Amino acid sequence: MSSENEMLLLAETLGQRLLQRGWSIVTAESCTGGWLAKVITDIPGSSAWLERGFVTYSNESKQELLDVAPEILIQHGAVSEATVIQMAQGALARSRAQVAVAVSGIAGPGGGLPNKPVGTVWLAWCIPGQAPRTRCELFAGDRDAVRYQTVQLALTMLISDL
Repeated sequence: MSSENEMLLLAETLGQRLLQRGWSIVTAESCTGGWLAKVITDIPGSSAWLERGFVTYSNESKQELLDVAPEILIQHGAVSEATVIQMAQGALARSRAQVAVAVSGIAGPGGGLPNKPVGTVWLAWCIPGQAPRTRCELFAGDRDAVRYQTVQLALTMLISDL
C-alpha cells in the first residue's frame, strides 16, 4: 500500500471514530500548512466530521485567530507544548467541534536552534472528558518528510485516543 493510501486510511478511520460519537474535529496547523485538513478533506463525506481548520503560520495569526497568549510565544516560542495546547483550546473555542488537534514545528531546512533542532514538532489534541494531550517528536528527513510524519502522527494519536 502506498504512503498516500495509508494516510487516507488513517483519515478515514479517524472519520469513522468521530462519526460513531457524533463529534467533529477542528485543526490548528502551523508547520503543516493545512496538510492535515487536506488529507481529511480527501475523504468523501468528511464535511460530516471536519468542522473547520485554521492555518496559523505566523505568531500574529496564532494570537489573533486562536487566542495564543503573547507571553506564551515570548517565553516558550511557537514550537512548544504551551503554544500547541493554547492553539488546540483556541480552535475549540472558535469552532463548533468537540475535538481539536494542533501542530507546530520546525520543518526546515533552516530555523533550527540548539534546543529545538530542525524536525522538532509539538502536537496537542483535546478530546471531550480528557485533559489536553501533547507529544513532542524529532522527525528526520527533509521539509516534506517532517511535515508528512507530523500529519501521520496527528492522525494516529487521535485514532488511538478515540
